[in-house]
Amino acid sequence: MTLLLSSTEPWIVFVTDVSRSIGTEGHTAAQEFLRTAELARGRRSAAWISFASTISAPALTPPAAPGITAPADTQTNQSPPETNIERALDAAVATVPPGFVPRVVLLSDGHQTTGDALAAATRNTAEIWTVPLPAPSAPEVQVSSLKAPHEVREGEPFLIEAEISANHPDEGTVELYRGEFRVAARQTTLQPGNNVIRFEQSVERDRVAEFRVRISGLRQDTLLDNNSDLALVSTSGKPRVLLVESEPDQIQELAFALEEQGILVDVRPIEGLPESLEALQNFELLVLSNVPATKISRQQMTVIQTWVRDFGGGFLMLGGDQSFGLGGYYQTPIDELLPVRSDFEKEQEKPSLGMVLVIDRSGSMEGEKLEMARAAASAAVDLLGPRDQIAVIAFDDQTWVISELQPAASRSRIADQISRIQPGGGTNMFPAMESAFETLNSASLRLKHVIMLTDGISNSGNFEGLARQMSAARMTVSVVALGPDDATDLRLLKSIATLGRGRFYHAEDAAQVPRIFARETLTASKAAINEEPFLPQIIRATRTLADIDLESAPLLLGSVVTRPKAAAEVILATEKGDPLLAWWRYGLGMTGAFTSDAKNRWAAEWISWPGFGKFWTQTMRQLMRPGGSQNLNLTVQQQGQQAVVTVNALLPDGTFLNTADVCINVINPALQQTTIPLPQTAPGQYAATIPLGQNGIWNLEATLKHSELPALRTSRSIYEGRSDEFRLRPTNQSFLQQLAAVSGGVWNPAPAEVFQEASRSTRRSVPLRTWLLSAAAFLLVLDVALRRLEFRSSMTTRSSQSSQSAGISTP
Repeated sequence: MTLLLSSTEPWIVFVTDVSRSIGTEGHTAAQEFLRTAELARGRRSAAWISFASTISAPALTPPAAPGITAPADTQTNQSPPETNIERALDAAVATVPPGFVPRVVLLSDGHQTTGDALAAATRNTAEIWTVPLPAPSAPEVQVSSLKAPHEVREGEPFLIEAEISANHPDEGTVELYRGEFRVAARQTTLQPGNNVIRFEQSVERDRVAEFRVRISGLRQDTLLDNNSDLALVSTSGKPRVLLVESEPDQIQELAFALEEQGILVDVRPIEGLPESLEALQNFELLVLSNVPATKISRQQMTVIQTWVRDFGGGFLMLGGDQSFGLGGYYQTPIDELLPVRSDFEKEQEKPSLGMVLVIDRSGSMEGEKLEMARAAASAAVDLLGPRDQIAVIAFDDQTWVISELQPAASRSRIADQISRIQPGGGTNMFPAMESAFETLNSASLRLKHVIMLTDGISNSGNFEGLARQMSAARMTVSVVALGPDDATDLRLLKSIATLGRGRFYHAEDAAQVPRIFARETLTASKAAINEEPFLPQIIRATRTLADIDLESAPLLLGSVVTRPKAAAEVILATEKGDPLLAWWRYGLGMTGAFTSDAKNRWAAEWISWPGFGKFWTQTMRQLMRPGGSQNLNLTVQQQGQQAVVTVNALLPDGTFLNTADVCINVINPALQQTTIPLPQTAPGQYAATIPLGQNGIWNLEATLKHSELPALRTSRSIYEGRSDEFRLRPTNQSFLQQLAAVSGGVWNPAPAEVFQEASRSTRRSVPLRTWLLSAAAFLLVLDVALRRLEFRSSMTTRSSQSSQSAGISTP
């Protein structure tokens, strides 16, 4: 049983903002307020909480000096820089026990970067008393925002608007960059507050143009990290092709032919291959012409694979002595997306190969180096034909025969022996090189090749003399130097490869070793290239090449030997039946392989063929990423650490497209993928909110499926820059005043005022069990007492004594 009483006693929860927007002045003001309030608290009940993006555990005793206990995210900097006042208010109200009037004293600068504090104030019954904390006063200038249209027409002029905030008068130079090139600069006088600088720009050839504004030359500034910002602008226009060639001058005929057909071509050397997904978004098709895998990083390959699979990009590889298997693409992301395979078995009439792998297993090879060397050796065994023979020799300060010279058909046994190579002691390569020479010299083989891998030479030997001797015995020697320049004797290793009539590779990254071994294996086998002239053979009719007279096409002078994958469409083949032109669908994109080339080595006669330009234009249009549909419009509105994605869809007749299956594929800056469905929110409109959080460029691909239309896709890139937490802003007093008014609290109270009686009351339940149990215990004692005392006998005794004194006899 309880007794309900009316109470106006408050329970005060001090909620202190310790986010990264609070400077030294704000922390000092908060500490002074809490210290003064504690002196005036008396017997009032209170709790203390601090917050940023996370909430500290509530404390029922005042925090020790300096007065604020920061939550974990501000101590470790592992959580995103945010201010979530809504979450802090909900946590504060949850700590108030029943029977008290909840009162939250919020100490903050009033800048929330996520959440809705007004919603929390409305749904909770707590009074919110707001105490404004002062903004940082250190001299600061920052680029608050860079505004540009998300999409423009090609060549259309538009404005880029840079908003620069300052808390003091200053001067500086505002520079605008497009990609890596400065396109505009302006000397500016800055006034306290927001300063807006506008630049007029246009985009001619890029699909996605990256603009960055930067301010420099300031007299006074505290932080440099906030002096720049970035914006992305998408354009529509002619299709664009990126053509990457190891010798760009030799591919100009193909570029000219495509330009004549209305396709914009960007010819680049290998160094110009994009390293980011947003850079590839400028193009509809990527063409690699005779580019070896050893010149491309694993990150670049992963970006290409993601772009094709998840964003519908087109990809084409042209042949050459550094393409496909000869380029070392075996077991790489590029090999996975190609419609042809490079790990073919050699034809029977090809000469058999004897190969010896000499691998450094010294102590310096421990870890990733030796792991990559083992993987490369196993891959080399896989690429050899059954009639080839291979031996594996390892060395440290001694020479170890890991696998005797034996047919490569025993792949599993050889791979098992290779996997057992472990790091050892010093480095003595010369005896191992001698052992390789003796192994091949005694074997009866048409082709003999040695691949040597080391990260340094510590022992001497007549390496150059032995290399000459091996060359005279019709052996070739290739050398792979692993590690930085100062760790290996590059001059000597290059000399060994030159005298041995082989190739020299310098791999600073151990991850390059498997690609180098794969390339060397196929190059040494002489089986990956067919340099006999042939006429292309039509294998499968296609509308893409229907109006091209391939029967009049001249001879091609060579090709790379590959074999098609199971789901690939082989369109053209060589006279021996090997794929010449093949394509297939990979994820959302199309990829193709043309195993001959498009320059003056194998296609010397094709360049002058009248159908050359038309053949390549129609082939590349087949593989290109389709342009965005006019019936599908994707808009993105960024709000703090999240973005509202909206897709508007129309039928061809202009009416709303309803009940469609719409999803958005989100690729974050680390290339991690998330697919989010977009529910319909209005006629023809589909929308959802996606979290961002990680700084960098985010790529979005919207896909729409409907029974009345083919699948539609459109893409957009957005930039998630510096958090609003670091923006230069004065204390948001109007927001704090609104928060107090909505909740019935007080704006900017004195520390002692927060403990006064509440203006509202609440029902406090007082349990009666203590009183009832006490009464029951008392009554129990009384009951026992009444039962134990003999009141009758004592009364009888007194009655007898009275009778005797009166002379009355008792019978």
